[in-house]
Amino acid sequence: MTAVGIDAVEIWTGKLALDLAETFAPRKGDDPEKYTKGLGLYESSFPDAYEDIVTMGANAAYRLMERKDLDPEDVGRIDVATESAFDNSKPVSTYIAGCLEEVYDDDFHHANKGERKFACIAGTQSLDDACNWIRAGRNRGRGALVIASDTALYARGDAGEATQGAGAVAMWVTEDPSLVELSTEQGYGSADETDFLKPNQQFPSVDGKRSIQVYLARMREALVDFESVAGKVGPEDYAYAPFHTPYPGMVRKAALLAYRHTIRGTEVEDALADEIGRQPRRADFADEEAFDAAIRDYMDDLKEQPAYHEWYDTHIEPTLAVSERVGNWYTGSVHLARMAALYHAAEADRDLAGEKLLVGSYGSGAQAEIHAETVQDGWREELDALSIFDRIAERYDLSFEEYEQVHDRHNHEKQSELEPFTTPEDEFVFDGWGPMNERKYRYVE
Repeated sequence: MTAVGIDAVEIWTGKLALDLAETFAPRKGDDPEKYTKGLGLYESSFPDAYEDIVTMGANAAYRLMERKDLDPEDVGRIDVATESAFDNSKPVSTYIAGCLEEVYDDDFHHANKGERKFACIAGTQSLDDACNWIRAGRNRGRGALVIASDTALYARGDAGEATQGAGAVAMWVTEDPSLVELSTEQGYGSADETDFLKPNQQFPSVDGKRSIQVYLARMREALVDFESVAGKVGPEDYAYAPFHTPYPGMVRKAALLAYRHTIRGTEVEDALADEIGRQPRRADFADEEAFDAAIRDYMDDLKEQPAYHEWYDTHIEPTLAVSERVGNWYTGSVHLARMAALYHAAEADRDLAGEKLLVGSYGSGAQAEIHAETVQDGWREELDALSIFDRIAERYDLSFEEYEQVHDRHNHEKQSELEPFTTPEDEFVFDGWGPMNERKYRYVE
């Protein structure tokens, strides 16, 4: 079977940054470590006055196409995943295609375009759609542009305010990819949940405690389902395990759950038994409540073990290096985690070709997906062409008063005016409103 997966990636972060420890925490009267240690976040990214999900997605896609020397005729489909859409009919992919047609002589009239919605997992679902389209033989030698673009804003004063972020990830999906091949084996955990939703509103309604519980439950179900088709997953079977990262603190909880699951019945569990005992088994308890209490006690002990910390520092911590600087990108978050892991391997001069990643995606409402990705021979060249940390460093640092102005600017109910903090150059920008209240865009050289 021909390999199918991600050939190249481009990342576009919002051009503004808010320092959570130095700027946000003092104005909220909070200890900075509430954010840096508790949430695991240091900065959030925000869009400038002329940026939105279309400009960020189009800019990421354009940089990717230019770098890969692609023309519109090479693109068979454009899939956009977002939970920040502003139109319930016209998909963001059409806006992005319109932007790209400003800078290319040809058009995308023969490319299939769509928009995916399932909270944060929609980016991975769009990636799956593109891979399945190619595997079905419908691509006619063409590739797919998969774009995850979001502005993750919360109401001011909301508990999620510190986790905000904005940016886009564009992925070029092809046969014989240079970066990673996606496994055909996938595992799912899905249930009708009300942990996070936006019923015709821009800012989400969130049950924070419930959201964590649902995230962990669906991730565990997905891992069990993945093992049913891919075989038992051991703690050292994968080089890295990128998870959906609304904030790194939530990933810590998912990582502990994954570690407990993967060491069950292994020599690792045997080695830990003298210190913390063996994992509780359901059959040994009279009821679910007693079993759950025993599991919680075991996990409290497990997270203190050096073996777990070593595994976490090797397989999980490196995946958080981008997200902790930019916040939550919703549909793009797990794809930032993948690239952070690859960056870590490149910096360590690790020969990662042929090794595998275990990728855990999640969307509230709720669904998780687990799949494997095999790193390809050309991964280093692709990493060398990407400069996300340079772009993060170049962002404009907001004061708290400026942050409030930016938040108002991107609040759909306010539509307030704001002078940009940065100057656009060689990029697409928002250019006002058309006669049907549609958004208009142009390319600025």
